[in-house]
Amino acid sequence: MRTQVVIVGGGPSGMLLGQLLHLAGIDTVVLERRSKTHVLSRIRAGILEQGLVELMHKAGVGARLERESFRHEGTLISHNQDLFGINFQALIGKSVVLYGQTEVTRDLYEAREKVGAQTIFDVSDAAIHDADTDAPYVSFHKDGREQRIDCDFIAGCDGFHGVSRRTIPASVRTEYEKVYPFGWLGILSETPPVNDELIYANSEDGFALCSMRNAHLSRYYVQCSLGDDVGDWTDTRFWDTLRRRLPAEVGEALVTGPSIEKSIAPLRSFVSEPMRWGRLFLCGDAAHIVPPTGAKGLNTAASDVHYLYTGLLQFYHDQDSEGLDRYSEKALARVWKAERFSWWMTSLLHRFPDQSPFDVKMQAAELAFLRDNEDAQRVLATNYVGLPY
Repeated sequence: MRTQVVIVGGGPSGMLLGQLLHLAGIDTVVLERRSKTHVLSRIRAGILEQGLVELMHKAGVGARLERESFRHEGTLISHNQDLFGINFQALIGKSVVLYGQTEVTRDLYEAREKVGAQTIFDVSDAAIHDADTDAPYVSFHKDGREQRIDCDFIAGCDGFHGVSRRTIPASVRTEYEKVYPFGWLGILSETPPVNDELIYANSEDGFALCSMRNAHLSRYYVQCSLGDDVGDWTDTRFWDTLRRRLPAEVGEALVTGPSIEKSIAPLRSFVSEPMRWGRLFLCGDAAHIVPPTGAKGLNTAASDVHYLYTGLLQFYHDQDSEGLDRYSEKALARVWKAERFSWWMTSLLHRFPDQSPFDVKMQAAELAFLRDNEDAQRVLATNYVGLPY
């Protein structure tokens, strides 16, 4: 089998890249190690920057997003009982969109199936070969049979644990990582959201986040110990903890109910450089991870897709390799700014085990400055809605 671009990984970044390339007349094959049902069962964040929304429209999958998404013109931040708002629209004339990552992926799958582009699910033992030559290929097993796809380029969109990053020799790679000493316990419940906007809460008891999927489906998070098990957290314990970390006025308005999904996610900041080796290009979580504070994970993957799609378009349509040659440089420049913002938001809003009384006072002073200073709010708004590509 031969194609122009093999995309390893059938998550949202791989599917978005595949759809954009298909519409540009560039042939792709997507390889995914899990089933379609499994991929669509994964619950992920859903705050989309305008850049990602525009890419969805360019990929021809923006119609349902426009009908069903919720536009957020700002966010709320609380510190103990103090609650204040930051209005993105008023400050910088921009906003973000709430639309679940699962729905993004579903729309892209449906579009790819409609045009008949090839996606191969349930593959195993995927391996990338000769990526540093002009004749790369990918081998894998499907239904017990080894297969091979020859190609011009390989896009590694297979996440942190995938094969793509590990294909780049350790002597070439430099990895930067910060592991945070806590996790997020998240639940999904069929209850109305406590507020129309997201609430990020810093309290003496720890961090909390109030989010949503739609008008009848809420997503809530609380900071928890890395040693916790989901089984340690009954619904009652979760709701009591969440209410305790919110201002009284918010806690009183909270509508509780049975959780329909519950999970614990560790937090880390991670970047692997470079994001290109020969004809292999890394996208999204294969190259970088951000803590979820600030909602940059899917959005940084989207900016990678933008740079890679643009570079491939330039290569195939104009016979110019400049975009591909500068892909890693351009992508990393934006990634590190998103890493900085996510690290800053995480440091601002969480309680750390080794925080001294001085550290706690500095955190409170930073929050008070943000509350009272419009320039500081404008900086947060600029980063939250997404830096330009």
